Amino acid sequence: MVRINLLPHREQRRQSRQRQFVSLAIGLAILGLAVVGLGHVIIAARIDNQNSRNTLLKTEIAKLDEQIKEIDRLRDQTQALLARKQVVETLQANRAEAVHLLDQLVRQLPDGLYLKSVKQTGARVTLVGYAQSSARVSTLMRNIENSPWLTAPELVEIKSVALDRQKVNEFTLALQVKRAAPPAGAAPAAGSPPAKAPPGKAAPAPAPPKGGKA
Repeated sequence: MVRINLLPHREQRRQSRQRQFVSLAIGLAILGLAVVGLGHVIIAARIDNQNSRNTLLKTEIAKLDEQIKEIDRLRDQTQALLARKQVVETLQANRAEAVHLLDQLVRQLPDGLYLKSVKQTGARVTLVGYAQSSARVSTLMRNIENSPWLTAPELVEIKSVALDRQKVNEFTLALQVKRAAPPAGAAPAAGSPPAKAPPGKAAPAPAPPKGGKA
């Protein structure tokens, strides 16, 4: 006797597959949500860590900025102190300049030459005076060139004028004062010349006192 299965096995198989598909989809959705949640947690943790690092970096940068400002302030103070030290050393090196200038003017003036005024601006000195002849002015310029403290004589003007009913030459002469460089230690002695002669050569000796008047 032949038996015929009349149960809807195809429909049951289709429903079973649908249930499996729905279960698989739900599982995949749950897994996706878990992965997304885990990724969000990891990213949030990394963001928090980076924010903490950024805050630390900002704090350290602020400290470094303050240190840089302090260094700049100390550098400015150092430069100011060095400038003051340079001025003091220059003043010490040239403190006897006026004495040497007047001493050399007295020593280097030839006879028959008289000074009316002496004006100094920095290292430049301007002499105005009277000479019995232009040759005496030339002698003065040669004496200045040989002086250990004076240099670069330059005749600005010379003209003939009447003084006390006598005809004399009025001249204007410019020259430079030799200045010593600021010493590394103590200032040079007041009587020492501003520059030393090179080895093997004797330093020029100052000219002997002459009978000129200042």
